[in-house]
Amino acid sequence: MRVAPPGTATVPAEQERVALAEIELCGELIIAASAADGERLSADRIDEVLRVAAEQAVRGR
Repeated sequence: MRVAPPGTATVPAEQERVALAEIELCGELIIAASAADGERLSADRIDEVLRVAAEQAVRGR
């Protein structure tokens, strides 16, 4: 496996923004799961945590 020397590898800003957003959403799911009473989060609760309805409203779906 080849690895770029430190300081030479760059990540485009858009990829970085998307990766940080995904990490934030994963964190929110972990927090919601740890606070849940049951063993699993329902699909509705997952959608709520991930703000699916709000995103669909913004996109006009």
